[in-house]
Amino acid sequence: MKSLEYKETAIKGKTAIITGASDGIGAAAARALHGLGARVVIVGRSPDKTEKIAKELGVPYYIADFSKFEDVRNLAAHIKKDYGHIDILANNAGGVMGVRRELTVDGNEMTIQVDHLSPFLLTHLLMDTLTASHAMIINTASATNRFSGTLDLDDMKLERGYGRFSAYGKAKLMNILFTKELVTRFGEKGIHAVSFHPGVVATNFSASSGGFVGFFYQSILNRFLLSPAEGADTLVWLATSWPGVDWISGEYYTKRKIYHANCQAYNVKLAHDLWERSLTLVGA
Repeated sequence: MKSLEYKETAIKGKTAIITGASDGIGAAAARALHGLGARVVIVGRSPDKTEKIAKELGVPYYIADFSKFEDVRNLAAHIKKDYGHIDILANNAGGVMGVRRELTVDGNEMTIQVDHLSPFLLTHLLMDTLTASHAMIINTASATNRFSGTLDLDDMKLERGYGRFSAYGKAKLMNILFTKELVTRFGEKGIHAVSFHPGVVATNFSASSGGFVGFFYQSILNRFLLSPAEGADTLVWLATSWPGVDWISGEYYTKRKIYHANCQAYNVKLAHDLWERSLTLVGA
């Protein structure tokens, strides 16, 4: 892999909020952006791990569990109170969930809420600040979106068939559709949005999935995967580059290049309808 080079002048002094930053590529991105002079703010689910990264970097942090909309609403309220200007929002929190279908306290399928609905809600609640800041929104997707099957918006709770990896693929497809609709609705107001696939990274994101697959991923396959810093490269590159010059808003990237997503990702009506359905499910 090429040495990781970034434009320090494009990020220095900017406020970057990164969710899922207590571990993996989120923590790696926080370290990289902080080292380049950004004002990094990290969000994580684990109090111990999040505080550890925050103390290492000397940056502020928030604790939020994305399986609870109440946590997301409280997080948004605190961020809006503490930060009147946000340059970058990196929606990075998420992961593969358990072998069996599980509902959150809000009544949604766990994977769909943690990986899509909660990032959607957080972005929605911060939108007035983001638009006023002409912010950049970076959504962590995955190549698994291409194997998600047909996305049925009438079955967002996955009642008609659940598999943990198909659920993850559907959520990641939603991330890409969400990104495209962000540009459609807010591009003229100064919002830049982009999604990306980090590669197959040696992180703890599958730790909650359990079973043989979780064991295989954590104990064996991890040895052959990208490091978190390598996986964070595209995120950091996007954050330290110029939209409209170095990358195109609304597109889906990997290895710093536009990548082909599931054909459903280019369905304009599906993106619109997903947004409207998501508004209903988050109670906005």
